[in-house]
Amino acid sequence: MASAPQVKNSQLLPWALTIVRIVIGWHFLYEGISKIMAAGWSSAPYLAGSKWIFAPLFTAMAASPAAITVIDFINIWGMILVGLGLILGLFTRWAAAGGALMLFFYFIAYPPLPGYMFGVPVEGSYLWVNRNLIELFALAIFIFLSREYHFSFDRLIDRWREEKARKPVGEMPADSKTGVGRREALRDLISIPALGAFAYALYRKKKWDSFEEKLLAIDGMDANSGATLLKFNYSTLKDLKGEVPKGVIKYRDRNGNPADFELSRLLMGGNLIGGWAHARDLIYVSKLVKTYHTDEKVLQTLALGEKCGMNAIISNPQMGRIFQKYRHEFRGKVKFISDCGTNLDFQKGIEMSLAADWDALYCQGEITDRFTNPEWDDPKKRSLTERMELIKAGLGQIRASGKPAGIGAHRIEAIKACVDYGLKPDFWVKTCHNYKYWSAQTNQEWNDNKFDFDPGETVRYMGTLKEPWIAFKVLAAGAIKPEDGLNYAFTNGADFVCLGMYDFQIVEDVNIALDAISNARVRERPWMA
Repeated sequence: MASAPQVKNSQLLPWALTIVRIVIGWHFLYEGISKIMAAGWSSAPYLAGSKWIFAPLFTAMAASPAAITVIDFINIWGMILVGLGLILGLFTRWAAAGGALMLFFYFIAYPPLPGYMFGVPVEGSYLWVNRNLIELFALAIFIFLSREYHFSFDRLIDRWREEKARKPVGEMPADSKTGVGRREALRDLISIPALGAFAYALYRKKKWDSFEEKLLAIDGMDANSGATLLKFNYSTLKDLKGEVPKGVIKYRDRNGNPADFELSRLLMGGNLIGGWAHARDLIYVSKLVKTYHTDEKVLQTLALGEKCGMNAIISNPQMGRIFQKYRHEFRGKVKFISDCGTNLDFQKGIEMSLAADWDALYCQGEITDRFTNPEWDDPKKRSLTERMELIKAGLGQIRASGKPAGIGAHRIEAIKACVDYGLKPDFWVKTCHNYKYWSAQTNQEWNDNKFDFDPGETVRYMGTLKEPWIAFKVLAAGAIKPEDGLNYAFTNGADFVCLGMYDFQIVEDVNIALDAISNARVRERPWMA
């Protein structure tokens, strides 16, 4: 009774091994061909993004055009030859060894360890083991496995050689048992229809791609050089004009000593990442933005911004979890500036931000607007003086923790009230935009379409302050073109600009900011940072 399953299993094993070999070969072959079809493909972005212990070597390779030329050639044609060898079962051990070696390098470039797969999107979640490693071990089996255990051209050739060596001169084989039997030969030729299926699938895809290209032109797509990695668009980094210049905010550290808080002139904004989309009457946009910005997408956005020279982002304390994940798990260097905005509770926002170790904190604009407004109907029935004291106490609490302390506002009257009360922050965060967009003209009342309620007075009064000014809402939440909004803000006195950006906008916006900063070298308000 026990022998029947063993016979059945022994018959199925060669088929199973053959299928495994063919599908891995299919994967390699298509990866190689797709890189030929992708005009301008290069392994440089992939190598430059590596962070593990061999990162210096890969970075040096990425920086050498000669090395990249060789590496690209090896990647493309190595994958094609490995793929053909595995599908056909021809020179299988050499093909398996070559494929395993390539997968080993892909694995050490981006090992599936926390922090090292960053920037390489995958279909699932990996921890130590990923598809590169799985395919590597599968190919290792074929390096040492006897050819008799799977159907292949190698086995067909071996059987033909054995028969030729065993057969007496001039004698024909008596039966299939002593020759290359027709059935065995057909099995060894199973890779021929597999290769035909691949050619047909490639033809169908190429036909669809050519049709799709007529409908949609996509620029900057880049395939990573890995047999098992998806595409990720780092290629637009080559269009970057330069690194964002930096300024300094003066403050005192925990010991009371003067310190410098270095910031890039262009900062990332956290509203889009956090899902706070000012989309006027488009009520679905906030949910859409939240759906787009998964943890992986947020981490990729931060990394791309950092690669473009932006070293800080302004956001809400609720984003502390994902920001700390970027800092500790992915070793990012971006500084996190908290607006401490939590249900109009400045002190609670400070507590949450300090617990998450944010680098700088300020009083959110909405809090400042309300606390400084004598006509605000405070639900807690606090007087204007009591509310001003809460802002003052908050600044003191932030400074006691050794971090820069700021004040934000939408209304210029709020900034004036703080100055008149004697509050002196390390920096200001104030809206700054013109009214040259249609919704500002059609609705003079606030309706989530204006964020600087007196542009002229903002420019005039902020020009009298000596503390650094971070301008925000410079595009009026997407109503103004970046080139217009950034030029307006920097020309009219902003030392820094906070700009909400999707990942696909970052390189373009940084280039626009570089031009705007260059154009604003001569302006009425001198640079205060």
